[in-house]
Amino acid sequence: MSTESKASKSPLDVVKWLFAVVFIAAAVAGNVVYADDFPLLYRVIAVVVLMAAGLGVAATTAQGKSFLQLLKEANIERRKVVWPTRQETQQTTLIVVAVVFLMALILWGLDSLFGWLISMLVG
Repeated sequence: MSTESKASKSPLDVVKWLFAVVFIAAAVAGNVVYADDFPLLYRVIAVVVLMAAGLGVAATTAQGKSFLQLLKEANIERRKVVWPTRQETQQTTLIVVAVVFLMALILWGLDSLFGWLISMLVG
């Protein structure tokens, strides 16, 4: 993962972020305002298009580009993960269930013992 954070702040980025916010706000406001006037399908299509436009504009900013780079690097790291086999997963699950059951028995026994001792002391 790169540790570079050379996000240059340009006035054009501010304008892009403003457009992105306007697109997303228009999607939300339009969905609310036109709730009774248009069928649900048309509103869903409009919201998806406006949200995609807003995210697309945001992705062209310096921060958006660095975020996309982070996602690419995270995907590369995700591919390096060695997932357990089905047998390993089943064995680990059985061990966890057995330990939880054993601890439940121990705690039940301690609770019963302490309850009995307190009842002997109190009355």
